[in-house]
Amino acid sequence: MSKMDKQEISWILYDVANSAFVLVMVTAIMPIFFKDIASTGVEGHVSTWNWGRANSIASLLLAFIAPVLGAFADHKGSKKKFITSFILLGLLFTLLLLFIKPGQWQFCLILFVIARVGWAGANIFYDSFLIDVTSKDRMDWISASGFGWGYIGSCIPFIGVLALVQLIKEPGQIGAISLTAAKLSFIIVALWWFLFSLPLFFNVKQKHYIKRRGNLIIDSFRNLIQTALSIFTQRNLFFFLLAYFFYIDGVGTIITMATAYGRDIGLSTTFLILAILVIQIVAFPFALLYGKLAKLFSAKTMIYIGIIVYSIITFVAFIIPAIPSNEIKKVLFWVLSILVASSQGGIQALSRSLFGKLIPPEKSAEYFGFFNIFGKFAAILGPFIMGYVGLKTGDSKYGVLSIFILFIFGAILLSQVKEQKEV
Repeated sequence: MSKMDKQEISWILYDVANSAFVLVMVTAIMPIFFKDIASTGVEGHVSTWNWGRANSIASLLLAFIAPVLGAFADHKGSKKKFITSFILLGLLFTLLLLFIKPGQWQFCLILFVIARVGWAGANIFYDSFLIDVTSKDRMDWISASGFGWGYIGSCIPFIGVLALVQLIKEPGQIGAISLTAAKLSFIIVALWWFLFSLPLFFNVKQKHYIKRRGNLIIDSFRNLIQTALSIFTQRNLFFFLLAYFFYIDGVGTIITMATAYGRDIGLSTTFLILAILVIQIVAFPFALLYGKLAKLFSAKTMIYIGIIVYSIITFVAFIIPAIPSNEIKKVLFWVLSILVASSQGGIQALSRSLFGKLIPPEKSAEYFGFFNIFGKFAAILGPFIMGYVGLKTGDSKYGVLSIFILFIFGAILLSQVKEQKEV
């Protein structure tokens, strides 16, 4: 691989920026803060249901507006304005979480949902910038490098957060995380996100765009309708998006709900946080490995490998609660952690780059808006299914098992997709 240029590096650094939000606000500290502090007095399986429902709502909100935003952003000079606006929205509502008090779970979820919409909305335009910063033959590598460096980069603020959690204890503290430590964690996330966004603001340029032919609003909606129709007429693209809908649903659900599930099966907060940190470190080389292997075996083949790994994860997660020994549970959870680390970055990165190769570059934001629809509607279904099945059965393990069918459908549909070199 040739040396990366300034635009590619700046684009990759934004993955470092926003990965801190994923790690702290979606995967680790925020779920524990929500269950142990914001949900004071609420039963464990009910708070897990509330957490899953909130993540589904955030995905639903963004899914409805993503293609429209993409249609506007594809005009010359617009993509940078949109990503900046959503980053600022996410930063603001992350900081507003500082005002949450114990028991205010409804208020907490409202702020979190809007912060997550800001983070995910920015990612639509970030993903579409992949088309602008590199060439098709480098997309798999650059996309995988973004995920890889994002994992290792996010470990730095996360370690700082862990130190706060261990050092700051309060009288009458509810749960393993103090209110002060949690709120300082939110500040660290916001600062990290902002600082590592700066290279993207200054160095990344929109290379591909559509020319405005008249009224901006009319023109954007005309393009949106044309793109929506073209997706249904392009068999290859349509089957990829359907496959992505199912398999990325399973991946996203496991990422989003893993910490809450770990609490439900009796694992300590300290253990879960350590496991998450190890996942981030191990995921770094594996994401880069997926990018390298995609050059040898194709992105599609490596996505299949990721689906197989995640299918194994669902079965291991299902059997853990039946294990009587807490020590064996911990060992199996470590196995799960390594399996997740081996594939979560690779499957997401190569899905992004494979999609990028299938679409017209001048409409990248618009197409990635639809990519986001399929991803976000999938993210609505998975946490909802897992939370709802767990709520009805009174046991979260059955919710985990229900995720397996999503990987089956995803693999079957992916078999209908032909990569460009196969066409």
